[in-house]
Amino acid sequence: MNDSTGSDDASVDPTMTTSGTGEHPDAIVDELMLDDVMSRPSARLIEQIGSGTGDLVVLGAGGKMGPTIVRMAHRAFLASGREGSVIAVSRFSDRGVYESFKTLGVQTQVGDLLDPNFLSSLPDAPDVVFMAGRKFGSTGAEHLTWAMNAYLPGLVADRYRDARVVVFSTGAVYPFTTIHSGGADEDIPPEPIGEYAQSCLARERMFAFAADAWGTQVATIRLSYALDLRYGVLVDIAESIRDGRPVDLGMGAVSVIWQGDACDLILRSLDHVSTPPFVLNVSGLQPVSVTDLAVGMGHLLGIDPVFEGEAPTTALILDCSRMAQTVGDPEVSIRRVMDWTCRWLQTNGRTLGKPTHFNVRDGKF
Repeated sequence: MNDSTGSDDASVDPTMTTSGTGEHPDAIVDELMLDDVMSRPSARLIEQIGSGTGDLVVLGAGGKMGPTIVRMAHRAFLASGREGSVIAVSRFSDRGVYESFKTLGVQTQVGDLLDPNFLSSLPDAPDVVFMAGRKFGSTGAEHLTWAMNAYLPGLVADRYRDARVVVFSTGAVYPFTTIHSGGADEDIPPEPIGEYAQSCLARERMFAFAADAWGTQVATIRLSYALDLRYGVLVDIAESIRDGRPVDLGMGAVSVIWQGDACDLILRSLDHVSTPPFVLNVSGLQPVSVTDLAVGMGHLLGIDPVFEGEAPTTALILDCSRMAQTVGDPEVSIRRVMDWTCRWLQTNGRTLGKPTHFNVRDGKF
């Protein structure tokens, strides 16, 4: 089952079964299991990684998705027998992530990427994943957001001009599209709303400059809402239902994807880098209705959801047809992630307390 019902009205059937297109557990019981399940590389990724040579540098490895990318790539290196190492680069403000990498045998480099001396000291590598960036806290500290999302990408693009580079961006660079349209595809010109999204477009432009000036091979990933059980759109909605708070319908539909699938598909995009950059939307194959997500999780939690506002006819949603045609489909159904999320919350699984603000329409984070 793919990450949608395949319907035209961006809905999730709350009565769907929990079966998916792979071997997945019925429940995830703790964080060790969660990290293991999310970081399992697909057979296709292992084969692809094995066909390459040399190191893979992950810049911004300590963020929310960084640990999954690093663990998955490391497992794919080991499974394929590829010569080389995964090198995780971050300030590692969360020392637990740093220690977990050391336990796995992942090489680490600790420092501030905005420090030119540190950046220049990093090892050369044929493959780079650039995922450092800033979103929340942008309002009132816009200069820091632009430094991380525009200035730093220029430095990194120069430092790794000879590498294959996968660059994390966001679906927020697109304009709103009607929910029934199926979302914005990669050919729609960007119209970023707010300084965060504008700075993300600047990140893209810095790597497009590198591609033009130096022939750098780039894949630009416009990601929309990866789902972990500790944070994400489904956690936001389920916590509101559990706690008796209304579910905000400021954004009537969302594009979401299981984080493990997102990381696998993004790593596969290394084989599609190009000059000019290859632009790829990554999320579920169809947008999903926030109302239907809430009804479905309310059913699982045994609580009728309460709603606030009226769902508008437009949303920041993605058409991921190119992803399906080039790197593949997600394996884990959204219905399964809904089930995992509700069970996680019912058993007091830890959450990060970092809401996505998926309902924000003015671009202020």
